[in-house]
Amino acid sequence: MRGYAWRTALLILLGLALSAFVWGQEDAGNRHPNTAGWKNLFEPDLSNAIFSPGGWVIQDGLLVAKTGETLWTKESYGNFVLDLEFKVAKDANSGVFLRTGDIKNVLSALEIQIHESTDGAQYGMVGALYNAKPPSKDMAKPAGQWNRYTITCQDSRLTLIFNGEQVMDIDLNDWKEANQNPDGTRNKFSVALKDYARVGSIGLQGLHGKEAAPVWFRNLKIKVLK
Repeated sequence: MRGYAWRTALLILLGLALSAFVWGQEDAGNRHPNTAGWKNLFEPDLSNAIFSPGGWVIQDGLLVAKTGETLWTKESYGNFVLDLEFKVAKDANSGVFLRTGDIKNVLSALEIQIHESTDGAQYGMVGALYNAKPPSKDMAKPAGQWNRYTITCQDSRLTLIFNGEQVMDIDLNDWKEANQNPDGTRNKFSVALKDYARVGSIGLQGLHGKEAAPVWFRNLKIKVLK
């Protein structure tokens, strides 16, 4: 009886060790943070957002645009970690605007692109810093499935974790000239990205593109950094 109990205990311990190892391997491949206790980027009633009535709504707990209008935070953010999930329809085209210098001019913001495919512009694919830097890896899930971004802005550095993989880690100070990317390609920005605002509103682009297909958002959380 004692031998049976000992063998049972050993099997249990081995099982727990194996489970811990597998969990650790899965966790190591998922670089997104635990956002428990983080602040909601938008209140459930959108009272801390700038938009026209009816332009954006909460449907079944999801944030979705009804017009082409961008949804802006009233609060300005400088150094932060922004974590969110999004789901696109076929041909959808949207983006996350960061540190916007002027909410009336989206080109005054850095934009992490959200796209079902690509919009044909220079670096216009999902996971790109729009018109400036492509992601190092295509991590997009098909239309209809949820994707996750963790975007970190810390002074001149910008990083993006996309569906568990880091696909961008850049220094904005490397963009030293207007209309010019460090890799030699041209961009549409009349101000060098190193000179962009380091504090500003965060925005979600509304219905956009030829098809104006919808994008859904959920679990938008933010942590302010020093």
